[in-house]
Amino acid sequence: MKIDPSNPDMALISEAVRIMRKGGVIAYPTETFYGLGADGKNVQAVEKVFLIKGRNFKKPISLIIGVHSDLTGLVEEMSDTARLLMERFWPGALTLVFRASSNIPSRLTGGTGKIGIRISSHTIATVLTQTLFSPITATSANLSGEGECSSAAEVIQCIGNRIDAVIDGGPTPGGIGTTILDVTVHPPVVLREGVIPISLIKDTVRTEIQ
Repeated sequence: MKIDPSNPDMALISEAVRIMRKGGVIAYPTETFYGLGADGKNVQAVEKVFLIKGRNFKKPISLIIGVHSDLTGLVEEMSDTARLLMERFWPGALTLVFRASSNIPSRLTGGTGKIGIRISSHTIATVLTQTLFSPITATSANLSGEGECSSAAEVIQCIGNRIDAVIDGGPTPGGIGTTILDVTVHPPVVLREGVIPISLIKDTVRTEIQ
């Protein structure tokens, strides 16, 4: 499905959402790489994502939501630090790790009881989750252990025969992934430095970051 990020064809968006509502898995562009999208509340669909990638079930998978209020029912609590970071960096390439609520499939947390969430700054990713009215999985569209894909053609070559659809939204920046920060502890802990520099995070929260 070729979709222009600057003017998304809602008929094609609706078709992609229909696939996810039926438990299917799609590939879609984000502000970093192409991701694998499934309904994050559908346990069977989440398991399909793991199987498609050959991913260890002990490794968590993060989610993309459409608006801040979507966090309600997904996380147990939001600290003041988390709120500051959300206000500054969402939408954007910062994944915040919260304590997961009981509404989150345990598969997504990898048994950790925590869930990574962000609002994407890529129009297609945001419109997908807003139209689905449910969070979508945000793991990279590739086989575990292999390089990420920054174009629809790369996704098709890598896993095209394993998924239900690919949204071609043009090339993504690639390079490095999102920054991942665990805000369930104080001070927050950097799990991965990516697009958002840790120096900017420190300037925002004005506290030490581990």
